[in-house]
Amino acid sequence: MTEERRQILEMLAAGKISADEADRLIGALDGGSSTASATSAATAVQSKALPKFIRVMVDAKEGHENKPVHINVRVPIALLRAGVRLASLIPPVAQERVNQALREQGMDFDVSQIKPENVNELIDQLQDLSIDIDQKQDDVKIRIFAE
Repeated sequence: MTEERRQILEMLAAGKISADEADRLIGALDGGSSTASATSAATAVQSKALPKFIRVMVDAKEGHENKPVHINVRVPIALLRAGVRLASLIPPVAQERVNQALREQGMDFDVSQIKPENVNELIDQLQDLSIDIDQKQDDVKIRIFAE
């Protein structure tokens, strides 16, 4: 095994790159690319930072006095990971009670389906998350993004 392949597999194991990215990099190695270009491609993928926070920003006016309201919440992704791990520790009886309470609120969601191994895929998808809402009539601006 070459040093470049070992580096790609280590990045995959560490969660720094996805399986698709590792496949592309290994394909670049197999395709007769020079080792310099494969190494630079691996370094470029590795330097692509994973998001560490989800940020929610709201600028609005409240009440008839139009007082400005500014909300800036930064939630660590590590909190998401910890929450998923905690959810997997909920006893089955309690999970059913939580599911029932969610159904009563109109959310058909099964807490037992939350698995820690699925969190990395979710976090990978958050890299591209960016939601901008701009309501002119209510003078409300909302931004949700990963950073």
